[in-house]
Amino acid sequence: MSNITVSSLSKIYKVPYRKPGISASIKHFFDRKYKLITAVDDISFKIDEGEIVGFIGANGAGKTTTLKMLCGLVYPTKGIVSVSGFIPKERNAAFLSQITLVMGQKQQLIWDLPPIETLKVNAAVYGISEKEAKKRIDELASMLELNDELFQPVRKLSLGQRMKSELLASLIHRPSVLFLDEPTLGLDVNAQLRVREFLSMYNKRFNATILLTSHYMQDISSLCKRVVVIHKGRIFYDGALTKLTNKLSPYRNVRIEFDKPQTLDDLKEYCEITQIDYAIATIVVPSSKLSFVVSYLLNNYTIKDLQVIETPLENIISELIRNGTN
Repeated sequence: MSNITVSSLSKIYKVPYRKPGISASIKHFFDRKYKLITAVDDISFKIDEGEIVGFIGANGAGKTTTLKMLCGLVYPTKGIVSVSGFIPKERNAAFLSQITLVMGQKQQLIWDLPPIETLKVNAAVYGISEKEAKKRIDELASMLELNDELFQPVRKLSLGQRMKSELLASLIHRPSVLFLDEPTLGLDVNAQLRVREFLSMYNKRFNATILLTSHYMQDISSLCKRVVVIHKGRIFYDGALTKLTNKLSPYRNVRIEFDKPQTLDDLKEYCEITQIDYAIATIVVPSSKLSFVVSYLLNNYTIKDLQVIETPLENIISELIRNGTN
């Protein structure tokens, strides 16, 4: 069942503009000119309950504007939006209790107070009893591996600890729909991993629907089976991540280290041998033949090490957008 439905959604901003210079400024004061900027251009998609979808594209592609329209923070110029059966722009209280928006570049925690104070305030706002709030805070804190950090001033926390505390504050009302805009922005590798693990656990435990934007492609590949790629306000691709990678990257590089030098003549009809350096070889294999080639290598050669090198997802997305704009 679709939990989020977007149909022919567009957002056009009317922006004043003028030429540089004092005379142009004076003229603009009395005769203001405007231009129309299309941030989101007639997009449509559906997301099922419990699904995690990656929403990706370059800066200025329309990702954040779309998320804000789905939350009701920005009114669409045209189109239909439904989230959990509600119309977001109406900002119904029941609707707001079911969603959350987490933006990696924004914070709700108060700098000089410990996170626990903000958590108590949020619990009161959502009408959660003190006993239930404590239970939820303990549960989420355990999932996020937060302990004493909740009782230290926010200014004394590391960026990773603050981001995890922000997530906890945004999820204390246990929303069923999560809109996450760059939730791992600026975090180190370990902190990114912890946040991804937490989001996966939250999704499984509460069957939450998650729409995730991120410029860290590891976030997308780790959490999302489906991606929606947007560029200049329009959707270029909506489907399985594996299908996208297989379509745009139909080959895999395989690096093999043997116990002694090899020629690999018996594999030339199945792959392209790009380099042989003593006992180390690099070959390019069609994805459809990868399993066969790897099995053949393992069964017929003595191998010290074997690596299948995937094409970086960043390159795949860049290729898709480049092809789509040609």
